[in-house]
Amino acid sequence: MDESLETQIGEWRAAVLRNRAVDATDADELEEHLREQISDLETTGLTGDEAFLIAVGRLGRVDAVTAEFAREHSDRLWKQLAMERPDEASGRRSLTVMLGFAALAAVLIQVARIVAGLGDPSGMQMFGGGTAPWFMRDLGLFVLPVLAAYFAVRRRMPWPRVAVLAAVVAVLALVVNLFPFGENSATDALISIHLPVALWFVVGAAYLGGDVRSSLRRMDFIRFTGEWAIYYTLMALGGAVLIGLTTAVLGAIAPDAIDDVIVWVLPSGAAAAVVVAAWLVEAKKSIIENLAPVLTAIFTPLFAVMLVVSAVGYLIAGVGREFNRDLLSVFDLLLLVVLGLVVYGISARQAGKAAGVMDVVRLVAVVAAVVLDILVLVSLFARIGDLGFTPNRVAVLGLNLVLLVNLVGTAWLLVRQLTGAARPVQLERWQTGYLPVFGAWVLLVVLALPPVFGFA
Repeated sequence: MDESLETQIGEWRAAVLRNRAVDATDADELEEHLREQISDLETTGLTGDEAFLIAVGRLGRVDAVTAEFAREHSDRLWKQLAMERPDEASGRRSLTVMLGFAALAAVLIQVARIVAGLGDPSGMQMFGGGTAPWFMRDLGLFVLPVLAAYFAVRRRMPWPRVAVLAAVVAVLALVVNLFPFGENSATDALISIHLPVALWFVVGAAYLGGDVRSSLRRMDFIRFTGEWAIYYTLMALGGAVLIGLTTAVLGAIAPDAIDDVIVWVLPSGAAAAVVVAAWLVEAKKSIIENLAPVLTAIFTPLFAVMLVVSAVGYLIAGVGREFNRDLLSVFDLLLLVVLGLVVYGISARQAGKAAGVMDVVRLVAVVAAVVLDILVLVSLFARIGDLGFTPNRVAVLGLNLVLLVNLVGTAWLLVRQLTGAARPVQLERWQTGYLPVFGAWVLLVVLALPPVFGFA
């Protein structure tokens, strides 16, 4: 960082320390967060001054003292955001790089679609069934490595780290395609679900520039994941409207062309949007606050009520109630959503602020989720005792055990936080430190379960 930026950080630190509620240790932690934010923002093409002002603005929502500091300089922030930046050429390069990788993803998905569609003139078996079961299994391999490569370029990742990530992708691609799956293989279906998750961890490593040890940087990737999901969903909704209107227009003049338009536009758009959504998250975060924490504040109380009602209802119905496969999947998704709400909630929580109503709501949601997870596990163990192990039951059992440990640890830290015995940062570190556990389980499902169950 240049001398001017260091001077501004020093002035900011002095302003923070003038508040008697903040000691040197708290100031050190806030400064660490500030420098992390500045570094991230500078990678998006902002100048040091711009990155500093935006980072202080973000921390202003975390600490009342920095909020006052941010308000004093809000006019400078607005002027720098509104005026044309001298690094406009850098912004154009960023856009060009994004468009190049988005186009690459669109081309790769079409090449795979054409190969998978041999023998089917319409190529429509990509939407289910057909003669190319590998297409759905390898779907993530056509897109997510492209996104990882995009971040590797954007972060200027050293070549040795790029080589490691490329080797991981190559091993995964080779292994899953050499497995001799049988017809209607359950393990093949499991890989179709879990392989994209494993590849998302590769994307995460590229997003972090290969530095996966930093807890703060891991939390940045968790935030990115939520923001990316929101943008991708919005783009998917817009794409659905576009496809619908196009179909309506063509229906009157060229109904035979509708299938061709869908086959060419839908997969290409879905693949390219993966990269475009990532670029939007990076571009947008330099100007306005993230959307995920806002949605979290809205939906956490609603999910808490729903979870409590569900837990009470299933307890009344009996712990031994039979959970079918579809219901188990719904509960697993629900538990993951609850975990995501808690993570995004604590990531946006004001540092140094006393525990409040939202912390109690999070604790209620997590405790209800623990109860539901235990009910699911009881049902799973009963089914395994009656019917034995299957690939699906082992995968679901492992996921629920991993989630149970995480949720119990989260509940304990929330209780300590409410009693003043722990700080929010400890809960963040618990979640970011737990990411390798999720990654390890996903890899076990992808690489170990198929041979253990004879690829059935």
